Amino acid sequence: MIYLQLFYTFFMIGLFGFGGGYGMLSLIQTETVVHHHWLSSAEFTNIVAISQMTPGPIGINSATYCGYTAVHNSGGTMLMSVLGSATATFALVLPSLILMLLISRLFMKYMNTHAVQSIFGGLRPVVVGLLAAATLLLCNAENFGSPSVNPWQFFISMALFLATFFGTMWLKINPIRMICYAALAGLLLLY
Repeated sequence: MIYLQLFYTFFMIGLFGFGGGYGMLSLIQTETVVHHHWLSSAEFTNIVAISQMTPGPIGINSATYCGYTAVHNSGGTMLMSVLGSATATFALVLPSLILMLLISRLFMKYMNTHAVQSIFGGLRPVVVGLLAAATLLLCNAENFGSPSVNPWQFFISMALFLATFFGTMWLKINPIRMICYAALAGLLLLY
């Protein structure tokens, strides 16, 4: 039964996940953590971190890890969990595959029309809003700590957040290097 739920959930996320993987994160979190309770918020945060560090699109990586964890948390074996990964990943990719096959020819023919340009003009701000929502959903006590519970962790988390933002935005430091620096800082300062 969980495989059908995974397929339906990730198919719908793939169908309405405009803006790519980062835009899908808020949808994935809402469905897997809030609606279905397949994952805890902390597990989802770990999945996002792992998805960012592994090669490939973050949305697909997140679906793969979420499918595995959802089946694992429901008592499935390793093989069943791998099937959960495959189900969630395939379901997430399937709508894009179908839609791209159907509209690619039409898009090439009509992409310069006023109607198509107007549609994309309306979708662009929505994509930015989805990215902002995904970012704000991850700005919680589980990711940053709480100043009243653990001030040191909160201070270090905020410093890493600001350093990463400043480093990638203005200093143009490679994000992979920033991830490595943050992992090292976490190991040295939070272990």
